[in-house]
Amino acid sequence: MRIGVLGLQGAVREHLRSLAQLGIKGRIVKKQEDLSGLSGLILPGGESTAISLLAAGSFLEELRRLAREGLPLFGTCAGMILLAHEVEGREDPVIDAIDITVARNASGRQVDSFETVLAVEGIGEDIPAVFIRAPYVTRLGEGVTSLAQHEGSVVMAQQGNVLVSSFHPELTDDLRIHRYFVGMVEEYIRSASKVGVNH
Repeated sequence: MRIGVLGLQGAVREHLRSLAQLGIKGRIVKKQEDLSGLSGLILPGGESTAISLLAAGSFLEELRRLAREGLPLFGTCAGMILLAHEVEGREDPVIDAIDITVARNASGRQVDSFETVLAVEGIGEDIPAVFIRAPYVTRLGEGVTSLAQHEGSVVMAQQGNVLVSSFHPELTDDLRIHRYFVGMVEEYIRSASKVGVNH
């Protein structure tokens, strides 16, 4: 199993630490060649505009291709914005991997950061969540499942191979969300092995 963490900007080390605690050595992905051979990719929080500019060109096209082909992707905070089909106030999507609309900084400014506990469908009723200038989901497309809400807003969702969260599970010691994503990767590997693809 090879899970990458997009390392252009943001909370990279924290995701790597969570993976390591699950016994998985993550790979920092800084250029297109680093995507080769991955069986999953995490897109961390940070500044979505900066990340999209750093990944522009063929790197971004490869990310879109991998998303279309079913590579498991997990986007947290800015990663959710990068993966969304539509971002309020932005003309075009970046990767366009999950049919949601998101509002940037919906939870407030940096000084409005907060921690809470969420019920996450299929994962747990007491998941700690850290919100920092978090985007919220304002529209769910057909085939998208809402996994968690906060004060009436969707803050975690999944569509097929793509998992997104408004909050930062990597900033807590709880590994259940990362373990859930690892389960998605394991299923992807099993499916790929049936058709003779090596991951």
